[in-house]
Amino acid sequence: MAKPYKTTLPKLLIKQAQERADKPALREKEWGVWQTVTWHDTLKITAEFACGLDSLGMGKGDIVILIGDNRPEWIWAELAIQALGGIALGLYQDSPAEEIEYIFAQSECKLVVAEDQEQVDKVLSFRKNLPHLKNIVYHDPKGLVSYESDVDGLINFKAVRRRGREKHGDPVKQYKAWARETKPDDPTLITTTSGTTGRPKLAMLSHVNLLSMAHNLGLADPKYANDEFVSFLPLAWIGEQMMAVASALLFGFCVNFPEGPATASSDSREIGPHFIFSPPRVYESIAAKVQGDIMETSPFKRFLYNRFLPIGYEYADAIFAGRTPGVWLRIKYFIADQGLFRALRDRLGFTRMRSATTGGAALGPDIFRFFHALGVKLKQIYGQTEIAGISCIHRQGEIDFTSVGAPIPETEVRITDEGEIVSRSPAVFLGYYRNEQATAETVVDGWLLSGDAGYFDDNGRLVVIDRLKDVMYLNDDTRFSPQFVENKVKFSPYLRESVILGGGRDFICAILCIDMAIVGHWAETRMITYTTYQDLAAKDEVYDLIRKEVAKTNATLPPETQIRRFCLLYKELDADDGELTRTRKVRRTTINERYGSLIEALYTDECVLNLETEITYQDGRVREMCGDIRIENMEG
Repeated sequence: MAKPYKTTLPKLLIKQAQERADKPALREKEWGVWQTVTWHDTLKITAEFACGLDSLGMGKGDIVILIGDNRPEWIWAELAIQALGGIALGLYQDSPAEEIEYIFAQSECKLVVAEDQEQVDKVLSFRKNLPHLKNIVYHDPKGLVSYESDVDGLINFKAVRRRGREKHGDPVKQYKAWARETKPDDPTLITTTSGTTGRPKLAMLSHVNLLSMAHNLGLADPKYANDEFVSFLPLAWIGEQMMAVASALLFGFCVNFPEGPATASSDSREIGPHFIFSPPRVYESIAAKVQGDIMETSPFKRFLYNRFLPIGYEYADAIFAGRTPGVWLRIKYFIADQGLFRALRDRLGFTRMRSATTGGAALGPDIFRFFHALGVKLKQIYGQTEIAGISCIHRQGEIDFTSVGAPIPETEVRITDEGEIVSRSPAVFLGYYRNEQATAETVVDGWLLSGDAGYFDDNGRLVVIDRLKDVMYLNDDTRFSPQFVENKVKFSPYLRESVILGGGRDFICAILCIDMAIVGHWAETRMITYTTYQDLAAKDEVYDLIRKEVAKTNATLPPETQIRRFCLLYKELDADDGELTRTRKVRRTTINERYGSLIEALYTDECVLNLETEITYQDGRVREMCGDIRIENMEG
């Protein structure tokens, strides 16, 4: 029997438009009102844009770059170029010009779909270096109308659609003709890798790669046509492509776009999505916000929270241990749920949540317990960009916070003699664009090398330790995962980022970054004055606060892996400074280079270090930054 994923994304769009013509495919909030686009209209708009791209000379094998916030135009443009046999390449909207110029040059793209003036200005800043780039298409006209007469090849999204209608009398008929020519194994999407060790590589994925992943994930974690999904994470991320494009086209559910990043939380609450997939940083932020809000709420609500949350933890721990909660515990949890957790889930937009999953990096066990205590059945996903995003997931009723679950159907996972996780499935990518050497180093005899260390537990679930290259050893040969400790530290609502050190050293130290909003509020309630992030992070009272938070983490760790010394950085770690990837993974090489003197000071008797560094703004401007950083001992 033919596999249901042996098709292409444009063919699925046509299928959904035929079967669910008047059902909502996309919904966007604009000017405070939700605007619905049916499957029929989605096909019509996509077809017109595809015909317009054809009139601009785009065709098979061409790469189109998309950059901007999550908008329906991204989906329409992506499906249009894919029907023409082209390849869509998404970039993160906050990427600086220097970073995206490299990808433009490497891909030799002829056309870019940029959301607004900010993204168009980025492209124009380096366009003179790109002889292949012919057209820049924008869809938010604010501030750009006057550009068209001065910028060659700049054209409005609607104008491209109009050109399509003029060239092809029946764009939908033409789109269907192009779609029939697409093949399941054709390259259709390029996604950038996280780039923790340098510049991101360009991973090429086929229709089968994306759709086999969506199909097999659906078998393990079902999706339905009447589901609602809120797309608020960058569409350049493979995780968002998994859900908002591949799964939406395969299962036919509606994808909702918030009005903007600032309103994503409230907009999501209005929709009440049935499932969510987000990297750990989203859940960490939600947990920190909840704990921060509790500090500001009324004494009565704070009492309820402090009284009911331990009951939630007790109930969740019983489930994790494989025990059926006793009658008295079920009664207590029912009261806690009615008195607090149900209202809290509603406030977070989780009222209808059937499946909450996280992936892209490890999620700390404390965050995991927290959400399960609230009644949110959070599950871990494991995968890579190179396997279309997923290879393992927790099954319902088999959730724990040490593993990432079992492989999804049609996916084989094994552990090599070196302890590396390798996998094989129909979703394994086609290779890196114009980088055969990297491809050969990543896929060996059909097996995708992950670079992660792990093992299978007694229940056959995969446990990921850390990146192989990041697993560290103290001088006494104590092995530890810095990522594991970092996630435990970041459970504190007062801390936003952490970098754990100790490889080849006698003990473990930490560079920590405070959460400006939460620590700032804490300081204000105690009449502690401050001016800037740097000033706040240097306060003695803040150091005392964080010292207590680190002590809480240390109490949960073996003595040999406890944090002995720490410092508070006078700036947040930032992707624009190369310290984090766009998915907020720590670039340890950059940290070691940039803060080498600070790291050395942590392993001496120094108590204060004057540190000089640079910060980079999104527009490319660079500013020198310096100041004293205090180093705190945890002993005694």
